[in-house]
Amino acid sequence: MTESLSSRRPLLASNDTLNASYLVGQLAPDGTAVLKAARPDSQHSSSARSSQEATKVSDSSGTGSRESLTSSSTSDEEDYDALTIDPDALIQRSRGSGLLDRSTLPDAKRPKSSGSKDIAIEEDDEVGSHITHENPPANVRRKSIQIRLEKTGRKGRYVLTADDPEIRGILRYGIEREAAAESSKKQRIRYRDLVFTRQFTTFDRQNPLSSESPFHGFFTLFWLGMALLLLRVGAQNWRMYGNAFGNNEIMQMMFGRDVLVLGMTDGAMCISTAFGWVLQKMILKGYLSWNRSGWIIQNIWQTFYLGAFIGWTFYRDWPWTHTIFIVLHTIVFLMKQHSYSFYNRYLSQVYRRKLSLERKLKQLDNMEPTHSSPSAPTSPRPSVSASALEMPDEGTLQHRRRSVGSKSFTNLQAEQSEVANVASAIESGMPLDIAQVQAFERIIQSEIDGLAEELNGKCSSGSNAYPKNLTLFNFAEWTCLPTLVYELEYPRQDHINWWYVAEKAAATFGVIGVMMVISQGYIYPSVAETVRMKEAGMTLAERWNEFPWIVSDMLFPLLLEQLLSWYVIWECVLNVLAELTRFADRGFYGDWWNSVSWDQYARDWNRPVHNFLLRHVYHSSISAFHLSRSSATFVTFLLSACVHELVMFCLFRKVRGYLFAMQLLQLPLVSLSRTKLLKGKNVLGNVVFWIGLFVGPSFLTSLYLII
Repeated sequence: MTESLSSRRPLLASNDTLNASYLVGQLAPDGTAVLKAARPDSQHSSSARSSQEATKVSDSSGTGSRESLTSSSTSDEEDYDALTIDPDALIQRSRGSGLLDRSTLPDAKRPKSSGSKDIAIEEDDEVGSHITHENPPANVRRKSIQIRLEKTGRKGRYVLTADDPEIRGILRYGIEREAAAESSKKQRIRYRDLVFTRQFTTFDRQNPLSSESPFHGFFTLFWLGMALLLLRVGAQNWRMYGNAFGNNEIMQMMFGRDVLVLGMTDGAMCISTAFGWVLQKMILKGYLSWNRSGWIIQNIWQTFYLGAFIGWTFYRDWPWTHTIFIVLHTIVFLMKQHSYSFYNRYLSQVYRRKLSLERKLKQLDNMEPTHSSPSAPTSPRPSVSASALEMPDEGTLQHRRRSVGSKSFTNLQAEQSEVANVASAIESGMPLDIAQVQAFERIIQSEIDGLAEELNGKCSSGSNAYPKNLTLFNFAEWTCLPTLVYELEYPRQDHINWWYVAEKAAATFGVIGVMMVISQGYIYPSVAETVRMKEAGMTLAERWNEFPWIVSDMLFPLLLEQLLSWYVIWECVLNVLAELTRFADRGFYGDWWNSVSWDQYARDWNRPVHNFLLRHVYHSSISAFHLSRSSATFVTFLLSACVHELVMFCLFRKVRGYLFAMQLLQLPLVSLSRTKLLKGKNVLGNVVFWIGLFVGPSFLTSLYLII
């Protein structure tokens, strides 16, 4: 046989494996073989050439499976493209697969035992694949396998045919794993990929990292400075007006009119958000379909909700204190409604898919399997892959669940998947034998288990799994939680610390008092001066001459107001809500003061809004509209810029677009931070960030006031 092989194909180098009588080596779980020719005069080495990787398998008629192989580009590899290989060539002692008893071989043909290791292939219980073990029984060795290697039309690609069930199983497993890895890259980010954990805010006294921080003294110094500033302003007002609060215009503006109407408006905003809960209940009962009319109703309601309450502030002609409270609260409730509705919309479609498959499973249980004899004619078999008819273990089922496409797809007839083929076969009423029925049951049950896991979300128990979460209590609780991203369950504390609530509530009112003093003493005079200039009939050129002085007068006051506004909301108010609701994830912000770029600042200074934009704008635009990452980033910044400009429109009653332009200007600044000019230069990046944060508020406010 060896002479026949040599005459039918070109001679290769002496170390070529095709001239070997048999090969030894290792076979990895992914189907990659590391083989070397066995030499009678030398020990086997563990190093060998890389084998070709299978990329396609077809198990059609039982005559063998063809695998497309890609050759390695290593310089010392054999160039099979230059060979003329006879596809009918047989390897010496080719006797099929399995283990060959060495005791039956002649003594001359038994391999030497000086360090040589043969390969035994066994089945792995965990993944249902094949792995290698180096020490088979003493008197057995792996039989050689007959294969065919044929050229294709493309250089470096070959078709391998192996009539061996174990090799086909190894290659099939490798291909399925590779396909699953590829599909997982393309798979849409799931709603429940956002993780909530137990954590404290940075400046919270309960956070051990805060009290142990080497910069803790600067935190104390800041508040000591605020107290001294408060005393100074009070003393100055007492000297000028005989009152510690001065003329107290800010206090009169906040509490002079419509306080009761303001509270009633906020209550109406809160109650009206229940519209989303009612809509989801109607979708669950089947009165409405989300894909047909549900999403249209939800978006119309959100637009009406935003326009109605913002229009109400214009109708009442409220001062800026009332307006900013209602506008920001309206936007918060709008984001909460959107997250609640669209996450439950996703779960409702998963639930419908689960119910549909349960009906198919029940229909399959009611079918009477056929008992065909070997001589009876075979009925047409449903178009289902051969791997579906094999008995899968738990690892295979888990792999199959992960490789499922969209769990929210409810039209099985239009779907291209294994479970859709099974459903089609059941619906057709074709006769099925016992093996097919059992295989179909395993496939459907595996899919149902994956859908049930999706409906359970992060719930530690099934008490809040969809649709059990659609209760009025759950919705009311969600409305009060300090987060804008809806989940079925969040990490919770065991009890409420009422002393902590009192501490944070006192800090809230105290910081608001400090902000009122700063506004009254340093910001209100500058604003009143710009109003006086306009009422006096000064031209734009004359007002523009005062622009630099207005900016300089408000630099420090507006910076302090921005810092205190951030602190009172993200450190005080949100912690009060978190404690009252026992919400354990207090990661409302990151260390944004250390930001070296504007995208880092956007991620860290307001984590709840960032998480909302990440899930419902960035990821949704990629999955729903198939945008690229850069386009989705632009859409996210564009929406954020529009919302910020809307707030400025409500405050100043005019559209100028200054803040809108500044928001979009962050995109080229982010790109600049990734260039050689700023990349890796953290100190310089942080300086640029603080200059923008220091100058930006006063510059923009002066523009809106002067022009």
